[in-house]
Formats: sequence, structure tokens, C-alpha cells
Amino acid sequence: MTDLVVRRLLVDMKAPIARHWCAGDPFRTALFNALSMSFPVGEQFFIDSVRRGLKALPAARQERFRAEVQGFIGQEATHRRLHSLYNAHLEQSGLVNEWEARARERLQLLEGQDVRHWLAITAANEHFTAILADFLLHHPHLLGDRDPRLVTLWLWHSAEESEHKCTAFDLYQAVGGDHAWRIRWMKRITTIFLLDTLRQTLSNLKHDGTLWRWRTWRSAARFLFGREGLVRRTYRPWRAYFRRDFHPDQQDAAASRRWLAEHAHQYVPAGA
Repeated sequence: MTDLVVRRLLVDMKAPIARHWCAGDPFRTALFNALSMSFPVGEQFFIDSVRRGLKALPAARQERFRAEVQGFIGQEATHRRLHSLYNAHLEQSGLVNEWEARARERLQLLEGQDVRHWLAITAANEHFTAILADFLLHHPHLLGDRDPRLVTLWLWHSAEESEHKCTAFDLYQAVGGDHAWRIRWMKRITTIFLLDTLRQTLSNLKHDGTLWRWRTWRSAARFLFGREGLVRRTYRPWRAYFRRDFHPDQQDAAASRRWLAEHAHQYVPAGA
């Protein structure tokens, strides 16, 4: 069981966001903006999933998870709120969030489905966010320094994603979820997540006017497939999810703990 602290991040999201806030790089900016566009609807689904999962357990077993689920919900609700403010700036700049509408349509299909489906989907998505989070925490320079607010937002979000990466997975197992369902959903979520990320990133680049520039795709190739590239560094931890003996806590969370300790001045515990 994990002790999850709900934190209030000390950032001002009122000021506009620069066109290429991420190290002056159009591709990285478009990609991270795309991911942010998915978070409010995604975080709400994860919250709903763990709530349903907790209620599905016998009363005696609920106590084991109750505090952790409350912490998970508090953290995800805070992420949802701040990324909604972030996304409002993107909307004002003319970007169109196509990802959210597609996600809402898909989620309607899950109404009335077994809670194990909800938790398997959440666990798969949480694994994606956890490995991306670990990548960012080890490569913070990729965010640049043009907008310290967004650097802090992304690294704080990453640290907390790493911190609560076990919650949905453990609940899935507790309600009787098996290996076959877990793997089946990870395969589906991988396809959906990558396609949605690509589509929204391309849409953002098109609006930005940098979609057809050689420099954009040279940067993309380096960021994704270079020696320290995102795909090269996350493929192995993504693949680990398919092992029968996999558990999220096998992924080292030292970078998360270190960031939270070194940046304690940038947040306060909720209610403090």
C-alpha cells in the first residue's frame, strides 16, 4: 500500500503560453500539448475506475485500499484541474482538442461493463504515463527553460504519476482481474494511445504551420529515436508489462522521490 500525498502546486497558470514553449521546438511543443489535451477526460476516467474498483471489493478488503484510493483521486483531480487551465490557453491560441471528443465517445461504450475492464484500461494507461514520467524525470532538459511554469507542471505531474503507478494495477488484481485481460487491454490501449497521440500532434503542427518543415521532422526523429530518444528509452519498460510476473513497483521510483524532495518549495500539501 502506498501513502499518497495530495499536493497543491505553486504555479500561476494565468499567463499565456508561448507558441513554442518546449525548448523552442515545434515538435516537442506539439507533442506535449497533445498529451495535455488528453488528460482532463483521461484523469476523470481513472478516478471513476478506482472508485468503482474500491466499491466492488468486500467491505473488509476495502480498508486496505481506502486511503490509497483517496490519495490517488486527490492527485489525479489536481492534475485534471491544472491541465484544464493549460488546455484553455491552447484553445485560446486556436488549437482544437480532437482527442478529447474521440475519448469521450469510446468511454461511453464502457458504461455497464465489468469493473475489471475499467481497471485494466486504467492500469494500462497508468503504465504508459509512468514510463513517460520516468523518462522526463531523467531527461528534464528536453523541456527547456522558456516557461518554468510548464517545466514544473510536467515534472511534478511526472513525479506523482510515478508515485501512484501501482494503485489501479493492485485494484485490478484485487477484484479478480487476470493476466489475459490485462494483456489484451494493454495491446488495445497501446494502439489507441499511439494513434491518438499522433493524430493530435499532427493537428497541432498543422495549426502551427510547422507540419511540413524538414526541421520539425529532423527534431522528431532525434527526440523519438536518438540515443536518448523517447521510444528507445521506454520500449523495454513498456514491454515489461506483458510479463506474467510484472508489477509496477518493479520500476525504480528514485527519480520521482528525488524531484519531490528537491522541489518541496514548489508545492504544499493540500489543506496546509
